[in-house]
Amino acid sequence: MPTANDRERVVQALSTLFANDGLSMDEFESRLERAYKAVSVEQLTALLADLPAVGATGVAQGAATRLAPAGEVPARGVVIAVMGASGRRGSWLVPRHLKVFAVMGGAEIDLREARFAAGVTEIEAYAVMGAVKILVPPEVRVETVGLAIMGGFEGHAGDATALSPLHPIIRLSGLAVMGGVEAKTKLLGQKGAGRKKRGESSRTDQDL
Repeated sequence: MPTANDRERVVQALSTLFANDGLSMDEFESRLERAYKAVSVEQLTALLADLPAVGATGVAQGAATRLAPAGEVPARGVVIAVMGASGRRGSWLVPRHLKVFAVMGGAEIDLREARFAAGVTEIEAYAVMGAVKILVPPEVRVETVGLAIMGGFEGHAGDATALSPLHPIIRLSGLAVMGGVEAKTKLLGQKGAGRKKRGESSRTDQDL
């Protein structure tokens, strides 16, 4: 039975080859899926046997570990908060198309331990007299296109340098009406800014 380290080494090698045009998208997704389903070291080794050796390429470390086999990622998902709170956090698979609704309530989508399908993940966020907050890890690119009416739709997250195919892309869209939608980068375990001085805003990262 392969260890987690064995599996991740193969995933990293496949991802590096893909980022350097050594594999097509279809071949990469197929081998990635087989790597996560492999039940022996021999099955893992076979995935690299017919490929060129992987050398130092400068590909960003850690990005590949955020990718999940395409066949295991849900196509669609929804999170709804009506006059209450809802959300997702921890280790989970982000659907390729996720809709988030907050109506007089709050929804928090924590992506810091999440895994994504390769390519673009669509998140539609709608806040009506409520708030949608999205916590984004480093090495994830965010493209924001949203509309705010008497509210705010802000994207303070996203690594503009994350341009390789290994980096997941989040395309955030939606609408905020007398409410707010915000995406921001926050490291796992990062604390807030602490107590504010009198007269300053009391809003901190810990409020997310």
